[in-house]
Amino acid sequence: MLARNPVLNQSGPTEFVFRVLSTVPEIQALLFLLFLVLYLMILCGNTAIIWVVCTDSSLRTPMYFFLSNLSFVEICYTTVVVPLMLSNIFGAQKPIPLVGCGAQMFFFLTFGGADCFLLAIMAYDRYVAICHPLHYALIMTQKLCFQVVFGAMALALLLSLQLTALIFTLPFCGHHREINHFRCDVPPVLRLACADTHVHQAILYVVSILVLTVPFTVISVSYVFITVAILRIRSAEGRRRAFSTCSSHLTVVLLQYGCCALVYLRPQSSSTVDEDRQFALVYTFITPLLNPLIYTLRNKDVKGALKKAISSKGAAETL
Repeated sequence: MLARNPVLNQSGPTEFVFRVLSTVPEIQALLFLLFLVLYLMILCGNTAIIWVVCTDSSLRTPMYFFLSNLSFVEICYTTVVVPLMLSNIFGAQKPIPLVGCGAQMFFFLTFGGADCFLLAIMAYDRYVAICHPLHYALIMTQKLCFQVVFGAMALALLLSLQLTALIFTLPFCGHHREINHFRCDVPPVLRLACADTHVHQAILYVVSILVLTVPFTVISVSYVFITVAILRIRSAEGRRRAFSTCSSHLTVVLLQYGCCALVYLRPQSSSTVDEDRQFALVYTFITPLLNPLIYTLRNKDVKGALKKAISSKGAAETL
C-alpha cells in the first residue's frame, strides 16, 4: 500500500488555512454573490436534468442515463468545494483540519476523475449512435451502461484514494500552513511539504495521464469518426445541426480537459499558484454550468420533457 502511516500520526501541522481571495470588503461581497449565484445555477440546472430524466420515460436511454450521472457527479464535486469556499471569503482565515483537507482533496479528485471518465463514455455513446445506429441497441445495453458508470466511479475512487494517501504521508513545514488556493488541491499542498516530492510529482503525472490524457484521446478519436459520419450526411441542414451540437460538446470538453491539464500536467517549475487558481475556477464553476445549459437549451427532447413536466405540475396545482 502507498500509505504506511496514518494521517493523524504525522509530525506536521494539524491545520491549514486558505489564502483569502481579497481583503477589500466590497470585492469580497461581489465575489461571494458571484460564486453563490453560479453555485445555485449549477445546482438548479443539474438537478433539473436528473429530475426530468428520472420522471420522463422517453428519456430513459443510454445517452440521458449518462447525462444524469454526469449531472450528479458535477453537483457533488462543486458541493465539495464551494460551500467551504464561500465561508472563507469573509473575515479572518478559518482553519481546516488536516483530515478535513485530505477528505476534501479525496472527494474532489474522485468526482473530478469520474466527470472526466463520463465525458469519454458519453463521446463513445455518441460515436456508436451516429456511426453504428443499427447496432446501437445491441451494443449499448442497460447492463453495459451500468457497468461502465460503476467502473468509472470505482477507478476514479481508487486513483484518488491512492494519490491522497500518498500526499498526506508527507511532512508539512510548520511555518508554511497557508494553502495558496481556495481548496485543498494536490499542487498547492505539495508546495507546503518540507520533503523531496519528486516521486509524488511523478505519480501525480501518471494519475493525470490516466484521468485526463486517456479519456481525451477516446473523445478525440470518437469525434473524428463522428465528423466523418456527419460529412456523409447529404442534407446541409442536417450537417449544420450535427456540427452545432458537436461543437457545443467539444467546447465543454476542451475547457474541462484543457484547464485540468494546465494544472496537473504542467511541470511545477513552469506554473504559478495564481494561474492554477484561475484555471481551477473554470472547471469548478464554468463547465458544471455549461453542461446543463448545452444539454437543455440545445436539446429538443430535454426541453420538451421539461416543458411537459412543468406544465403538468402547474395543472396539478390548479386542481
